[in-house]
Amino acid sequence: MTTDIRHIVFDIGKVLIHYDPHLPFSRLIPDETERNWFFANVCTHDWNIEQDRGRTWAEAEALLIEQHPAREEHIRAFRKYWHEMVPHAYDDSVSIMEGLIAEGRDVTMLTNFASDTFREAQARFPFLTKPRGVTVSGDVGLIKPDVAIYETHTNSFGLDPNATIFIDDAPVNVEGAKACGWNAVLFSGPEKLRSDLAAYGLKV
Repeated sequence: MTTDIRHIVFDIGKVLIHYDPHLPFSRLIPDETERNWFFANVCTHDWNIEQDRGRTWAEAEALLIEQHPAREEHIRAFRKYWHEMVPHAYDDSVSIMEGLIAEGRDVTMLTNFASDTFREAQARFPFLTKPRGVTVSGDVGLIKPDVAIYETHTNSFGLDPNATIFIDDAPVNVEGAKACGWNAVLFSGPEKLRSDLAAYGLKV
């Protein structure tokens, strides 16, 4: 590829740090069938994404507790035990990002993340403070794959879309970036990421 990449944008969850809500809930709701029902009907992905869009946890919990009063303890546990859902970083991915920064390349982050849990993640994983900056969905009230959040990031950090590459683990978010004129690659592991970046002239 001949594209001149000057801006590298990383997603965070499942690219730089692990995320799995089943980790605490396998203890809280040991029965797998019941646990899967809970995530499919109570603390759903669609419910959680609204916190990424900026809804407060207090509002989110109140909404579900009204609908499922018998599940109050488990509903509140989602935020209470959030730290257990993000147990470790992906060291190889972090090494790639830090290597790009060390080379003097322009690295930023774009993430679907609630505002408060993102600050908690930054405190626990200091490498999340190393890039030039970050657009957090909960801060701006927009979520991937809405084109508007990519445009917000582009404008906030003065990016040239044609010279930007985005790394995300979700195909829909990769497509959202492409719709905004960015280059984008699907993250499936560090070795694949290294080869994808090399194809754009970024050897790390």
